[in-house]
Amino acid sequence: MEFKNLTFAMIKPDAVSHNNTGKIIDMIEKNNFEIIRLQKAILAKDLAEEFYEVHKDRPFYSELVEFVTSGPVIIMALHKENAVAEWRNLIGATNPKDAAPGTIRHEFGTSIDKNAVHGSDSSETAAQEIELFFPEMFEFPGEDADEDENDEDDESEDKEIESDTCCG
Repeated sequence: MEFKNLTFAMIKPDAVSHNNTGKIIDMIEKNNFEIIRLQKAILAKDLAEEFYEVHKDRPFYSELVEFVTSGPVIIMALHKENAVAEWRNLIGATNPKDAAPGTIRHEFGTSIDKNAVHGSDSSETAAQEIELFFPEMFEFPGEDADEDENDEDDESEDKEIESDTCCG
């Protein structure tokens, strides 16, 4: 599996609260994505701030952080050839009003702010986002073996997720 064929995906709180998670996952699988990691979580504020760091100077930054921490999300690492482009095609335009019929945002988004899903905009961004949410995917056998044994207490202080997990 090549990292260039991976992308990060998030089902946002609006779609989760409207019980659209299963429908969106069904669309993902019907479009031949392999779900490599999947987890349901409520994001900690500091993690959301790091996730949206690229927008820090934009006027909507605080609203993005507030929204993404307002309820559970589904975070995923997806695999498919040309994963970033294929995922962006499946999710559609940022504004659901502009999204093509049959896309996730057209079907489940309600506004530009509540557009159901997130998709990485490049392979580089996808790698950064996957590493932020699923760092174990970047660990390889034999690396830092001594550190891992001594850092058992640190795992409980992980900033990553504060909620229940599903699969992964």
